[in-house]
Amino acid sequence: MNNTGIYALIAPTRLTEVVDVGANPIDGEPPYASMLAAGRCRVTGFEPQADAFDTLQATKGPLARYLPYALGDGAVHSLQICRGSGMTSLFEPDPAALALFTGLQPLAEVLQRVSIQTHRLDALDTITHIDLIKLDVQGSELAVLQGGRTKLREAVAVHTEVSFVTLYKGQPPFGEIDGELRHQGFMPHCYDQIKQAPIAPAVVPGDGGRGLRQLLEADIVYVRDLTRPDAMSDAQLRQLAAIAHSCYGSFDLALRCVALLEQRGTLQAGAQQAYAALLAAPDPADLGP
Repeated sequence: MNNTGIYALIAPTRLTEVVDVGANPIDGEPPYASMLAAGRCRVTGFEPQADAFDTLQATKGPLARYLPYALGDGAVHSLQICRGSGMTSLFEPDPAALALFTGLQPLAEVLQRVSIQTHRLDALDTITHIDLIKLDVQGSELAVLQGGRTKLREAVAVHTEVSFVTLYKGQPPFGEIDGELRHQGFMPHCYDQIKQAPIAPAVVPGDGGRGLRQLLEADIVYVRDLTRPDAMSDAQLRQLAAIAHSCYGSFDLALRCVALLEQRGTLQAGAQQAYAALLAAPDPADLGP
């Protein structure tokens, strides 16, 4: 396994297909960045904000494409363009919720409202495969998931932002998104990021935006329900292993996928031991995509 990585072991038959909904690059590199840099995945991103879309277009590589669409339920909605780009939403900011977090209030100021046609994921001919979907759409996550139930049957991982305190009027909270994903056959796997905010009027000296204990939002990763592995094809297990290993460092999840593939006879006997040896290898290159 020296210097060959996980792909030599699992040998996926195609590139991993990533859909990034709300691809505005304000939060740094996405979890699939290393896979994309290594040429192991293809990305289709959606971003309706013109400035963010132009930035994505200007910096994209050959395996990425971006479309200026807003995904949702397929209806026409009003896009609330906020002072903070990351607060722009199809939902109206909720002053009562924002009053709890004074640091967010200026960012949620609505500068412009634009009528926009949303698109259902299932209705897009440009998307044929989805292995990993990433969602950061300020309240529209549930609508995107419900509008993509058919295409998401193939997906093995969902990386979505969820809100514990909803900052927009009518925004679905964490529980509704969790229920939808479990209904679609996913289980929670890990938190990728947890966001906290200080409750007004408290301020952390020297860092007014740092949270204390109050949960605000989180990026959470769901994967296909591992208690029912027979529902997953060999191709899905290969893709899940690749995503778990390369995007999230979830080596136990990747090992489980390798073990299942070995049990099915898809991988040769000894695949589990080979993957364990890969993890124990002193060469860091072996752990990359």
